Amino acid sequence: MNKIKQLGQAEESHLTSTLEALVERSSSQFDVSDGLHAPLHALQKSSWFSKLIPGLDKLENDVHAGNFVVVRDTGEQIFEYMPVYDRVGMHILFHGHGRSKLLSTPAIEKLLREQSVKQGQTYDSPSTTELLQPDITKYTCFNEFFSRRLKPDARPVADAANPLGICSAADCRLAVYASIDQSTHFWIKGREFNVPNLLNVSPDSPQAVTFAGASLAIFRLAPADYHRFHSPIDCTVGDIADLPGHYYAVNPQVVNEPGFDVFTANRSAVLYLTHTQTGAAVALVAVGALLVGSIGWTGGAQKGAQLKRGDELGFFAYGGSTVIALFSAGVCVQFDDDLVKNCDKPIETLVKVGYSIGKSVPK
Repeated sequence: MNKIKQLGQAEESHLTSTLEALVERSSSQFDVSDGLHAPLHALQKSSWFSKLIPGLDKLENDVHAGNFVVVRDTGEQIFEYMPVYDRVGMHILFHGHGRSKLLSTPAIEKLLREQSVKQGQTYDSPSTTELLQPDITKYTCFNEFFSRRLKPDARPVADAANPLGICSAADCRLAVYASIDQSTHFWIKGREFNVPNLLNVSPDSPQAVTFAGASLAIFRLAPADYHRFHSPIDCTVGDIADLPGHYYAVNPQVVNEPGFDVFTANRSAVLYLTHTQTGAAVALVAVGALLVGSIGWTGGAQKGAQLKRGDELGFFAYGGSTVIALFSAGVCVQFDDDLVKNCDKPIETLVKVGYSIGKSVPK
């Protein structure tokens, strides 16, 4: 028993030093091709990285270094490499025995929280303007650039004249499901993923009853994406609930893992909306992720505000994360056929803000 305990302490110590070293390197080395946000293939031959994770070759055989996605515009299927900080998250989760228990220990939870805050502070530092191109010197720090706004016409809303249309809330990798049950069958394997846990409410609460049997869309953002999110519907803005939580990765490898309930365990915030055309409820859940500092709400997210599809709601500062839209039964969502077919495989689809993802078909 003492030997097992010693092995666990040794693993915890190694994981701690690995993540701390990666964050420290990114804090002092502003080359985006050689830090936390570099894709794994760019670091495979890096001596400093291989020393931190000596089992990398075996890891690459056991767990993919990225994910296949379908490009909506062309129908092409491509492979996206993960940034190294997510790969370290995968290493923590999958490489070795008992990692799910190790990840839930207070020491590792504290480590992820501390390193997330530290890296967020790094990206709020004016010195990180070294990362930026000369023509965008108006940004005073990396986080300003990271959560930058786009021109008003940069993301036009598809079929904007149709009041029943539903659009993508983010530039993202998208998965859509007609029900929670369907999503847990094909995609989300966490044992605790359900409406009450996602919204952090009791099973008999009005919110849980309202969203029972809801359809859902999962908008997963990667670090390179535009990091503001928008309303997928015409709506009236309701209340916002901030939910405390952890900083686990939100990549498909984790979402597909039965031992991890990342969407319900991570730090998140819920914005409640009322669909203008049907009067039905929609919940937009912004979920933080591994080494992601903060979730911010902007002018559109004011209680009582009347919004159109594509109006801005908020942003993620630093890192990649996820927005989940829950459409109550009254919205009567019918998702676009190509998205449904891709999710049946299952594979995500690359879309941008404003792209059509479906429509409301009131009965």
